[in-house]
Amino acid sequence: MPETEFHQARTARRSSPLGERLLMIWDLAVVVLVAINLALLLFDSLFLIPPLNSAFGAVAPGLHAAYDTYIRANFVEIDLCFVAIFLLDVLLGWAIAIAQRRYARWFFYPFVHWYDVLGCIPLAGFRLLRVLRVISLLIRLQRLGLIDVTRWRLYRFYRTYYGVLMEEISDRVAINLLGDLQKEIRNSKHLTQRISNEVIQPRKAALVDEIASRLERTVSKGYAENHQQVHRYVAALVARTMEENEELRRLRRLPMGDAVAESIERSLSDIASRVVHEAIDGLRSPHFHSLMTDLVGSGLDAWLQVDDKTDRVTQQVLIDMLELLKEQVAIKRWKSELSEPRTRHDDTAEPTGGG
Repeated sequence: MPETEFHQARTARRSSPLGERLLMIWDLAVVVLVAINLALLLFDSLFLIPPLNSAFGAVAPGLHAAYDTYIRANFVEIDLCFVAIFLLDVLLGWAIAIAQRRYARWFFYPFVHWYDVLGCIPLAGFRLLRVLRVISLLIRLQRLGLIDVTRWRLYRFYRTYYGVLMEEISDRVAINLLGDLQKEIRNSKHLTQRISNEVIQPRKAALVDEIASRLERTVSKGYAENHQQVHRYVAALVARTMEENEELRRLRRLPMGDAVAESIERSLSDIASRVVHEAIDGLRSPHFHSLMTDLVGSGLDAWLQVDDKTDRVTQQVLIDMLELLKEQVAIKRWKSELSEPRTRHDDTAEPTGGG
């Protein structure tokens, strides 16, 4: 749980009613009882090992006799007392879940908390499941804001190597999956033809319309943002063309020829600019859209014509793309993440040498 959520939980706990506080106290008590019960189970298991039993009797004969007389002889009854409390905790949690409508059905609780239910069975194999009860109670206390496990060194150790394990597993699964895809592509026949017939052709009309619309918007937007540069370019083009025209050169040699030539140049430049402007405005007309759609459709049909060479090229492109993905997935990011704390520590450490 992030630190902000932990502080929010603590704030909510301070303002919680009496019932919530009693439940918190009960959770703490159950955690203590589970810890005592697990310690007792561990000690009793070690007590049953003959060498350890003999060593215990030699070191503390009085304590050994007291444990053997009062606890070991009545171990089942003592464990049943713990089981009764744990069973009461399960029933209490079930009742609270029903009252709060925590699950879709009232009978879901024992299936969700199966480890708590099985841990109440007083058999050696099921008693070990009480360890999971400790984890469950720690999560509950974390949500209530009583503890903050994210600050524990054990939790940080778990999170670090759990991430390493998950990344290794997911990387192996992803690489195997990508490898299987490459095999399928290599073994497939007429892949490009199938892509054309089954993927592109059914959506050809929508693709053609979208491509034509995008081209129209691109040209229209480009002209709107750069119309002054377009007009200057057209004017310069007309001027250069007129300067290179031999007839206009002879016209300039006549009296008043320069004025006539300049007038013709301005007229032609204005006409050319108007033609360009009208042509761009015509892009919004249905006729131009129809023309653009026909051109795009013809180009798409030509692009979709495939043969054996095209099929091989498409297969190789897909295989190479998957190979790049496999190389990317194979990168061990957890190595850099594990080295980052050490790097930051080394950067902040003070130098030990002089100079």
